[in-house]
Parts: sequence; C-alpha cells; structure tokens
Amino acid sequence: MMSEAFTLVLQALAPLDPDRLAEIAARSRAKQIRSTCNTVAYLQEADATTLPAIRAQCDTWGWDAAFMPATQRFSDIRLIVSDMDSTLITIECIDEIADMLGIKAQVAAITERSMRGEIDFNASLTERVQLLAGLDVGALDTVYRERLRLTNGAEALVAASQQHGVKFMLVSGGFTYFTDHLKTRLGLDYTFANQLEVKNGKLTGGIVGAIVDSEAKRQLLIQTRKQLGLAPHQVLAVGDGANDLKMLKEAGLGVAFHAKPVVRQQADVSINHCGLDAIVHLFA
Repeated sequence: MMSEAFTLVLQALAPLDPDRLAEIAARSRAKQIRSTCNTVAYLQEADATTLPAIRAQCDTWGWDAAFMPATQRFSDIRLIVSDMDSTLITIECIDEIADMLGIKAQVAAITERSMRGEIDFNASLTERVQLLAGLDVGALDTVYRERLRLTNGAEALVAASQQHGVKFMLVSGGFTYFTDHLKTRLGLDYTFANQLEVKNGKLTGGIVGAIVDSEAKRQLLIQTRKQLGLAPHQVLAVGDGANDLKMLKEAGLGVAFHAKPVVRQQADVSINHCGLDAIVHLFA
C-alpha cells in the first residue's frame, strides 16, 4: 500500500529567500517546489517526519511551515470554527472593557494565565466579569468602535469561505455584544458567546446562562457538524488559547494561530507569523 503524499507549505509575510527555500527543500527531501506567489511555496512529496526540525528552523526566519495532505483542497473544508479574541480580532475584549475602569493590568494578567491553561477558564472568567460590575453598558460600544480591529487576513479568510460555500462559525469565551456585531459586519453563519448581564444600563458583574468554555466550544462544533451532515475531516478549527484545545482536537484540522505554547504543541498546524489568510494558502 502506498503511503499518503504530503506537501510542505511554507509561508511568510516577506518574500521567501530562494537559497533558504532550496535548503528546506533539500532537508525535507521534497521532489518539487511550486509557488503561486513569492510569499508562499509548496514543496511536493516532502518527508513529513522532518517537520519538527523544519518548523524550528523556519520559525527563526519568520516563516510558517506545515505539512498538508497533497490532495486536500480548501473547498474540501465545509465548516470553519474560529475563536474570536486574539484570533479573528486582535484584542481581548474583556481586557479592553476593564481598561474603562482603570483595571486592565489586573484583568489582563488573569486572562493571560487562563489562555496559557494555568488556571480554570470558568473561574477566571467569573472573577474577571465580577470586576466589571457597575460599568455603563455604553463602554462596550466604545471598545467595539475604538479598539476592536480585525486580525490581518481575517476578511480574506471569511471571503474565501463564502466564495467556496464554507460555513463560518465564530465561537467565543468572550461576549455576544461583539460576536453579534461581527456576525452582521462579516456575514458570518453562526456565532456563540457569553451574554453579560445588564440592569439599569450597567453591567452587574454576572453572566446570563451557562459559560461558553472549552467543552461548550467542542460541543457546539459537534452540534453544528451534525446539523450540516459533515464528517470530522470536513471541519477546520482555529484558536489561540488553552480553552480552544478541545475544539481544535475535535476538528479534522486544528490550527493554532499566534497561539500560546500549550496550543502550538498540540495543534495539527501552527501559524505563528502570517495572517489568517495563511489558512487558505495551506491548501495547494
């Protein structure tokens, strides 16, 4: 039986240096180099066992490296499940909300520990939200208008998904105020997040309903996959924090995007330097 052929995909923000490209081709024992532009190269029939060494070397150059099945195409994916904070957007919304109260550093420190998997997500979210009690709900709009920015390549990834009929689901441990706005703005198919409790125009410090944590993200992926009648290999998930690991593992392809070390170590693919559009270019 013939073993599956793999393509080594190399990507960078700047043009790939030809000499370095030739070096990686030799080290990966690739049969052929194909390029669609000067920032992306496909090294065909490469030896997948060389990935750890190749990725370590490429990382020092600011290149992203991933081995992909040679026959897989972007259009084979039928559902993309994405995290929001520090993935589809550049900020952690809760940290920016906390800045409105002058406690960003305090809240951001808890956020960072949670994303690294050092503390329980549910407990950390409850603690952080409680610190927001009394804040005028208008602060959420200020954060959305003045601080929320889409990650480089986010619009290109969503556009490619829509072009190829790939459903796009945003599932976040953040808040519905922001996912709802992004759903309308980008034309996303599904969004799920936590709902902040508001009374008399102010945040109470509570959350309405169950928390969207790592297990909830996994279950939402499974639920939507079944609703669409998809197989696991037709689903791609992307995220950056420890609370994304369960959904990344549940997907056919789990992508760590500018992620914490614990996520990079366990994901199928790591994108550490390029934008979200690098997901599209993973497929030759």
